[in-house]
Amino acid sequence: MVVAASDLKTKGVQVFDNLLRSFDEVLISVRGKKKYVVVDIDRYEHLRELELEHALKEVHTEIAAGKSRVMTAQEHLDELKRALRD
Repeated sequence: MVVAASDLKTKGVQVFDNLLRSFDEVLISVRGKKKYVVVDIDRYEHLRELELEHALKEVHTEIAAGKSRVMTAQEHLDELKRALRD
């Protein structure tokens, strides 16, 4: 479902309450272009959990491929400081 930003100005948050009863997500269009997505908090938390699980899987894959190194916290901080200077 797509909602125009102008509808939000006149109807407010109630528009989302009504639409999210029937749809998983609501797209907000600005000047005819889809720009934002609104989902209820339960769906957001589920999507965020999936995103974090995917990131963790990528890290495990990189570790298994030997694309990591072990260092102390201080070594890591020193490396971050060098990167910020460069």
